[in-house]
Amino acid sequence: MTSQTPSLAPASPAGPAAPASPETAAVSNAEFDDLFAGRPLMALFRGLGEARSLELARTAWDLGIDLVELPIQSEADVAALAAVAEAARAEGRVVGAGTVLSTRHVDLAAAAGAAFTVSPGFDPAVVRASTAAGLPSLPGVATATEVQAALALGLTWMKAFPASLLGVPWFRAMAGPFPQARFVATGGMDASNARTYLDAGVRTVAVGSALEDPAQLPALAALLA
Repeated sequence: MTSQTPSLAPASPAGPAAPASPETAAVSNAEFDDLFAGRPLMALFRGLGEARSLELARTAWDLGIDLVELPIQSEADVAALAAVAEAARAEGRVVGAGTVLSTRHVDLAAAAGAAFTVSPGFDPAVVRASTAAGLPSLPGVATATEVQAALALGLTWMKAFPASLLGVPWFRAMAGPFPQARFVATGGMDASNARTYLDAGVRTVAVGSALEDPAQLPALAALLA
């Protein structure tokens, strides 16, 4: 049996580079630079159904809160997201899908008309799927390791969750090693503490039940002034 030696002939010129695979494609959520610019508050309504979600979304819009997030954890949630997203488009507002935990959730969010996705944790597969669907992804982080990993993937915007348990000192601590990171504070936020977090460098605070409390509305409005 004749042995074969490696060919010494020059390699043929390389053809066009193969398209990047989903695992290596560039990721960015720089769209949030414009989306969150000048918007210190985002409304967050969880599991309230279509009618109540629409009602509270209009309360938020009337107050001056342009951004609304509706977590999708059930068929009823997806229906509520679709209804609010449709109403938002008619008024020039923006609605995102929250609690996006899987690529299937990304598909549901896109089909319902969401403009972006939000997750409680950091999952690169979900981030990539959302980016591929044309929806900037806002992953959740709670540690320096997660912030560093998100930045390494190409993300600059992150959701700090649960913000009230992390506390204001956490945001100041993260600003040292990660000055390029921009945070949306979610979890336990209301009119009584939102200003403190914004003053600590948080770009946007997500509030939910505060919008159901008439006593908090004037204070929330003051944050938008």
